[in-house]
Amino acid sequence: MATVSRGIRAPIIRQGDDIVKITVDSVMEAMNKEGFTLHDRDVIAVTEAVVARADGNYAKVDDIAEDVRNKLGGGHIGVVFPILSRNRFSICLKGIARGAKKVTVLLSYPSDEVGNHLVDPEVLEDSGVNPWGDALTSERFYEICGGECRHPFTGVDYIEFYKGLIEDEGAEAEIIFSNRPEVILDYTENVLCCDTHTRGRTKNRILKHAGKNAKVLTLCDIMNAPVNGSGCCPEYGLLGSNKATEETVKLFPKNAYAVAMGIQKLMYERTGVHVEAMVYGDGAFKDPVGKIWELADPVVSPGYTPGLSGLPNELKLKFLADNDYADLYGEELAEKIRERIREKDRDLKGSMLSQGTTPRMLTDLIGSLCDLTSGSGDKGTPIVLVQDYFVNYGDN
Repeated sequence: MATVSRGIRAPIIRQGDDIVKITVDSVMEAMNKEGFTLHDRDVIAVTEAVVARADGNYAKVDDIAEDVRNKLGGGHIGVVFPILSRNRFSICLKGIARGAKKVTVLLSYPSDEVGNHLVDPEVLEDSGVNPWGDALTSERFYEICGGECRHPFTGVDYIEFYKGLIEDEGAEAEIIFSNRPEVILDYTENVLCCDTHTRGRTKNRILKHAGKNAKVLTLCDIMNAPVNGSGCCPEYGLLGSNKATEETVKLFPKNAYAVAMGIQKLMYERTGVHVEAMVYGDGAFKDPVGKIWELADPVVSPGYTPGLSGLPNELKLKFLADNDYADLYGEELAEKIRERIREKDRDLKGSMLSQGTTPRMLTDLIGSLCDLTSGSGDKGTPIVLVQDYFVNYGDN
């Protein structure tokens, strides 16, 4: 037995569909067509996009604008460290601008949080700018870049793009650059921290320098409750949202845990097999060419069955083969390693025997595998079945 990751075709999911039933039906149809069977602890994963779509978890730009206006006053708002993305942030920024009179956007440089570069780091180094201290205007930044700042993959000038989005909503726009988030306080004390994974640090840095009347929120605080009957995400707000139309975003799912538990329960009722289940979003990996981190969602998996909690506890097999059993070969070597796996400690953290293994959450590892399997284009496989992931060399 060995690990297999299999994309499962599903129908196009619409609002109101029973995502649990569709997921289970799709896996069972694939089983019948392709002749494979399920095993206990196989993992059925479904992408967050179709979970949120089935649940109707959407918000309009007007909803975002009203929430921003109510929570930050509707005047001059500072937007700190947003990622550079038409899909991920443009509609969010549209809503923020619609709920404000002026928006000052503070961008980090040379890249955003997930690795989208505004300027080549070597160009920045040659300019003499100190990225850890210097705050720059748009004009100065363009000088450093040689007159334009286009994303190397999309060709978009995000300075002009974000400025234009704000102005199209009738608000005054200003773009500045610094890696010190507290710089925004030189412009306004009504602040929205828009970074994903560093939002806590960013907010704390700003609050440390802010006055008593400052309002400092993160994207988790916007659309974390319904507005005018909209969708919401109580835990993550606008984080993890995607552009749906020019006037709506699809929010990160709010029912992911219930969906995972429902899949596990229904599959057991139908087959007697105890599977694990999870809802997955972006994988946690980095593109070695573009240097962009894939993980623009707040977490890889917003909901999963309890059996997927924790980290792997694995021995490094090649370490054993090269050290403890360097004089053994063939079946004798294989059996010795199987014995060590069966006898290993329940917690190998800090042990030389586990060095080189991946200290990542199981949901991050499996979710990344699922994201790579399903892709984000036209494969039509929003469901992924991972089989025998928890079977190891000692079980053979």
